[in-house]
Amino acid sequence: MRRKIDAGLAQSRFGIVVLSHAFFQKNWPQYELDGLVTREMTGEQVILLLWHEITKQEVISRSPSLADKIARTTSNSTIAEIAQEIADVIQSPSGTSDI
Repeated sequence: MRRKIDAGLAQSRFGIVVLSHAFFQKNWPQYELDGLVTREMTGEQVILLLWHEITKQEVISRSPSLADKIARTTSNSTIAEIAQEIADVIQSPSGTSDI
C-alpha cells in the first residue's frame, strides 16, 4: 500500500490537501502530505491547500509550517468556487497556482 501511495505522489502534478480535524487525527494523510512537502522542497509547487472547518489558529497549533501557505477555506469560498479554481490550476499549461 505504501509503495502505491509513494508512486502516486511521485507521479502526480498536484496534491490537494484538505486540512481538517479528521486530517490531523489520522496518520496516512499526514504521511502523504510529508511526501508532497518533500517534493516542494525542490522548488515544485504541488500542494493545493484547502482548510475545511478549521481555523488558522488550529492549523498553527498542529502544523505551523502549513499555516503560512496560501490556502482556500470552505468558510470563505463555496465548494463550487474552490473546485473551479482547482480545475483552472490543473488545466493551466504552466501549472502554477495561488491556491
